[in-house]
Amino acid sequence: MCDIVYMPAAEKYFRKIKDKTLKKKYKEAIYDIRQHPGIGEPKRGDLSGIYGYNIYYNKTNYEIAYSLIEDENSEVVVIVMAGTRENFYDALKKYIKAVKP
Repeated sequence: MCDIVYMPAAEKYFRKIKDKTLKKKYKEAIYDIRQHPGIGEPKRGDLSGIYGYNIYYNKTNYEIAYSLIEDENSEVVVIVMAGTRENFYDALKKYIKAVKP
């Protein structure tokens, strides 16, 4: 099982979630990602190296963006961002540009 690291945008989003069922769905999704890191859809172009994982809840599509990093001991899953699917990838591109030096 891989270790999980959260980027600040993802941590902030998860803290804001009030709906317990949605929070549970995210926890289950992250557990699935930890078990099988390649389960998400690999992105191309500007987002190469990022995987996307979909969650459907209450007629809304939510997304988790994560990347995989090799550690000296194992693989580490970095949760980059999470949120609703609407404008998600535009916000993700802006966030990645702001974070990278």
